Amino acid sequence: MPSAADIVRDSINEFSRVQDWMELCKENSPETYHAMHKRYIELKVTLTSLGVNITELDRIKE
Repeated sequence: MPSAADIVRDSINEFSRVQDWMELCKENSPETYHAMHKRYIELKVTLTSLGVNITELDRIKE
């Protein structure tokens, strides 16, 4: 079973990757962007509930 630290680390890594992909496809593929936005919100909620301050990590300005 993964430790809390492993879960936080993996979630931060995925949050960063999703933002990278969202930035790449925002202009050319809005449907893909919106699909990824759902995962972005899930990760944001997960990280916040784990006590991670995502202010510095969050590059997507809504």
